[in-house]
Amino acid sequence: MLQILKWLIVLLLATISMFAQETFTNKKGSKYEFTTIKDLEATPVENQNRTGTCWSFSSLSFLESEIIRKGHEPVNLSEMYVVRNAYLGKATNFLRMNGKFNFGQGGAFHDSPWVIKRYGIVPEHVYMGLNYGYEEHNHNEMEKALLGMLEAFNEKPQNKKLTSNWKKAFTEVIDAYLGDLPDDLHNYNFKVDGKTYNPYTYAEEIGLNMDDYVGLTSFTHHPYYDAFVLEVPDNWAMQTSYNIPLDEMMEVMEHALMNGYTFAWGADVSEKGFSARDAMAILPEDENSIQEKNRDNLTFKSKDGEEVPNAFLQPVKEKWVTPAERQAAFDEQTTTDDHGLHITGIVKDQLGNKYFIVKNSWGTDYNDRGGYFYASFPYVRYKTINMMVHKDALPKSLKKKLNL
Repeated sequence: MLQILKWLIVLLLATISMFAQETFTNKKGSKYEFTTIKDLEATPVENQNRTGTCWSFSSLSFLESEIIRKGHEPVNLSEMYVVRNAYLGKATNFLRMNGKFNFGQGGAFHDSPWVIKRYGIVPEHVYMGLNYGYEEHNHNEMEKALLGMLEAFNEKPQNKKLTSNWKKAFTEVIDAYLGDLPDDLHNYNFKVDGKTYNPYTYAEEIGLNMDDYVGLTSFTHHPYYDAFVLEVPDNWAMQTSYNIPLDEMMEVMEHALMNGYTFAWGADVSEKGFSARDAMAILPEDENSIQEKNRDNLTFKSKDGEEVPNAFLQPVKEKWVTPAERQAAFDEQTTTDDHGLHITGIVKDQLGNKYFIVKNSWGTDYNDRGGYFYASFPYVRYKTINMMVHKDALPKSLKKKLNL
């Protein structure tokens, strides 16, 4: 009888341990108490440094998680290989549009599939993109040089037409900064784990079909369940996203994560409620609870002397934005296409409020969460520009509506 009682106690303790959840917070001194609902695997946080290439870092981070999800060993894909080849596409479009088109460091999630389908992909160690004497990425000088060339080409000084070798000259400048590549990438051979690849065979090796990935967004100026070209400057490739109702977009995000799929997230991070340092993106109902002064204080003094909670250090009531309010912010350009990120999970605070786990590309020393932060559902609902996800992550009912 005693022995049975001992085993029952052991079983009870094991059960308690299994259901007990470790709590954690966003930063030292914070009163947030998070517990994990879902946390999917991702590769280590990297640093885009002084470049506008978040789109490449976030989309490749997402694809790296996709490789893991499919049961393969983790890989580190080259962001700068994608950036280099995307520049060629941007330059071509710029000149075809007679210079009345965006050219810069920015881009969109679909640029990575666009590049991989045309140029393949390589691991990071094969193409670092640091051919200009720096240890960290900085494209300011290169961007100015490339744009200057394109503006000169656009003037067509040679008999009012482009010469046949403008692209060669342009490419040689890119390669001077990022690293040489041969004209025929089938001849660009490298080894991984003792096996020889070129960019095309390595793209086959990672086991992803670029046609499996779809873009989603939610705005009211286009019909729902149709695809449209999202009107943001960095959409140089003029690729489309499916437009779905706001509530459905939020459902897709949660449904994807709970079923093992991460996704790339395009967002506006210019709001007062976004703070990478505090590892939070929130949308407080009372804007007085987000202040720059005395950011590390648990409360602030309001104008009438009352104590206002610091929303970066303790949960507060948040706004719940309507589709009309979201559309108005986009039309007024207070919601803009600022940043590309990778969402890998969900947590909740002690009040039951949910937040997405967001992987950033600003290095690991920026905050107490190793470069991650937590974006509340209200913030994501309001400030999402678009997302990219595997089509199988969508609920069956939505796939049917989109004819996927």
